[in-house]
Parts: sequence; structure tokens; C-alpha cells
Amino acid sequence: MPARVDDIVTAAIYDTYLTRQKRRIVRLVEEVQLRCKNAGLPVPSAKTIRRRLETIRAEEVARRRDGPRSSEARRLTSAAGHGPVATGPLDIVQIDHTPVDIILVDEISRLPVGRPWLTVAIDVYSRCITGFLVSFEAPSATSVGLCLTHSGVEKKAYLDGLGLDTEWPIAGVPRLLHLDNAAEFHGEALARGCQQHGIGLEYRPKGQPHFGGVIERLIGTLMGLIHDLPGTTFSNPTERGTYDSDATAVLTLSELEHWLALAISGRYHHAVHEGIMEPPLARWKRGIAEHGDPRPVANSREYLVDFLPVVRRTIQRDGFTLDHITYYSDVLRPWIANRDRCRSFLIRRDPRDLSQIFVLEPDGRSYVTVPCRRLERPGISLFEHRKAVQMIKAGGRAQVDEEVIFRTVEQQRGLVKAAAKKSRAARRQLARQTPVRESSVDSVAVMPAIETELAGDDQAADSVPFPMERW
Repeated sequence: MPARVDDIVTAAIYDTYLTRQKRRIVRLVEEVQLRCKNAGLPVPSAKTIRRRLETIRAEEVARRRDGPRSSEARRLTSAAGHGPVATGPLDIVQIDHTPVDIILVDEISRLPVGRPWLTVAIDVYSRCITGFLVSFEAPSATSVGLCLTHSGVEKKAYLDGLGLDTEWPIAGVPRLLHLDNAAEFHGEALARGCQQHGIGLEYRPKGQPHFGGVIERLIGTLMGLIHDLPGTTFSNPTERGTYDSDATAVLTLSELEHWLALAISGRYHHAVHEGIMEPPLARWKRGIAEHGDPRPVANSREYLVDFLPVVRRTIQRDGFTLDHITYYSDVLRPWIANRDRCRSFLIRRDPRDLSQIFVLEPDGRSYVTVPCRRLERPGISLFEHRKAVQMIKAGGRAQVDEEVIFRTVEQQRGLVKAAAKKSRAARRQLARQTPVRESSVDSVAVMPAIETELAGDDQAADSVPFPMERW
């Protein structure tokens, strides 16, 4: 914008918006437009004024609007302190989750579904976003694994699939993951995956929020961009005012993912970052020139499997049984023959698709893919499976078997689709239960589904249960 207009916008921000009166943004817009008209200058749009406001540090906004001793000002000032120092690209990567400040709509009915979750990772050295996942599922071991996979692999095919002609060269295995103390960051799945790939784990010291300042500021930046989208909930009810987020919502989950990929690769990476005083992508390329390329992900499929949730089972005469579903393949025959000498096996499973499992060989070198023994079974998610078991038990049935589970899931899908026209909760459930091969979220996960490689015979068995992580 012209320099004189920018001066008016800046002055209005400080004497109208950044005051203890806490005037709303709409009042700021009115004041700027009035001053520009009186001065005979071009009138900037509300979006332009909002973007100018977003360039001001969050801690300064909190100090001026809430007071320097307010809890929000102290929190943000602390978060802006100095955390871990990275010496090169992917030296340190921070990951965190947040509910996204927007209401999304159903892919088919276009009716409101609710707010999704965002899991995002950032390279501390360059401030480049290494990867993300947007989903209706709450944070879990799975969302961490999917975000890490998206972070590690080359993204050209991903961008091509979205029809984006942008650059996102960030890929590779990080040296150190820096995380907060949420439960999903302390599970066996993440610990084993990091050990397998030589990734260090470091957790944020309690009482020192500045150690997570880089990722927290990134989330604030992304939410600021999202506040310009139709259907935004803004950051709080006061800021939202009378704005009807449900009535104005138009974006689906896949459309938000597309928008985020474009915002990251086409906008965020090319804008000067206040923390490093240069564009993140320029800093990344300079770091690569000085330090060389990060260690690449050799096999994206195996990389994802190494971060999927973990469960342990003993092998039975007919294979493995997890949650009443039996998995079998001819590759299991040598282990079945020696099952009396075999201890429990480490198994990984994608909760979005229960059609197959990944069993770690006894020597610990690699995983074998074992499909559901009934290959004609439709793909179902763990969410659908658990809902079906609840429904079966609520109906008074003491025994739960595989046949009843799949039949119940099909019935539930029909009920939810019928209810989706009337109920927002039903539409959200429908969005969560969509099998992985049909889900729009999977493009973020790089691999829509891990293809089954092994065939199996029809057999069944029980198994001894072992503790599981939360999926």
C-alpha cells in the first residue's frame, strides 16, 4: 500500500486497536477508512488492514490490550524467549497440534461438520514448515506418524496431485525432534520409530514455554491466515462477535488441506520471517549450500510403518487376531510351526484401515504385511470398529465376532448417512469413519493406503491380549 496510507493504518492500529479499550477489528477498519477518505487517499480493504495488524507480534498486542502483567502477555513474552538453537536444516524439528479456527462442511451435503485438528512440524533453523496433517481425529500416535511421514518425503508428487505449481523442497530425516509433554509424544510407536531412524527425542522442560516458542508462533501465524477464510471461528468468542461461522462455512477438509498446502508453499515460505529476518525458503537453501542435504527418507512406505501405533500379540494356529479380526498369510507358516518357542510379536496397524497389519519379523529387520484372512472384507477404520463393538454389546450380545462386526459397520454406515442430513454430529462421524482409501486426508499422509502384498487363507483364531497405545 502507499506509504501515506500505511502510516495512517499503523497510527490507527496503535491508537484505536492496541488500547485497553479492546476495540474490535471492525472498529479499526472503520477508523482507517474514515481517515483515508478525509485525507483524500485510497481506502484499503478490511483484509489489507487485518494483514497489516498480523505483522505485529502477539506479545505486543497482549501487552497493549490486556496489560503488561496479564497472564496472556506473560505467556507470550515467555514463549518469545530463546529455545533450542539449531545449526543447520533439520537439525531440530518441532511438532505440535491445534484445533483449527474454522468450521468445515461435509464433502457431499456441504453442511457444517465442525472444526478439524492440525498437526504441523517446523524446521527451527530455517522456519520452513516440514509437513502437516489436517484431520477430524484428535491428536494421537497416528497423527504424529502421518505428520512425520509427510515431513520426511519429497513433496513434488504431493503438490502435483493437488495441481499446485509451487516449490516445497523440504524433506529428509531430522536429527532431533523437540516436543511438548502430551501423551501422544511419549508412546512406544514414536520412540521405536525414532530409534529405528536415528532421530533424537527431546521434551520441553516444564515451566519453560519459550522452548516451544517457534512452533507456537507458527501456529499463531497460520491461524491468523485462516481467520480470513469463510467459516472462521476466530481465536475466541469475543473476537468472533456476531459472525455466524456455521452459516458462512464453505470449505471441506480436502479443500482446507489444498489451501494450507498453497499457503505454505506459495506464501509463508517466501515471506520475510520476523524471527530470522529473511524468507524461510531462502534460509533453507542457504543452509543446504553450507551444510549439505539432510539424510533422505529411503522408503516412504517403510518410514510410515515405522511410526504407526504398536500392539503385541502371540501367534496362534490360524495367525493373529486383533480386536476380533483375524489376519493370516502363508508367510506366517514357519512362525506358526514354531509358535511354542515364539514370544509375542510386535505389530503395527494403521487405524484408518484395518484390512492389514504389519508384523515385525523375529530378527527385527523388517515388517511383513499380513492381510485380513477374509480378503473380501470392506476397509473399515478403528473408529468404526469400536462403534460397532459398542453397539453389539449394548444390544445384549455377549460374544463379539468378526462377522457380526463387519455386518454392524455396514448397518451403521447406512444409519449415519441417513442422519447426516439432519445432524451435525452425524456428519462429523461420517467424516471420521470414511475408509482410508476414500479419505481426502490421505493425500497429506503421502500414501493413501499401504498396498497389501501378501495373500492369505481363510482361517480363524483367538489370541492373548497385550497392552496397546491410544490410537
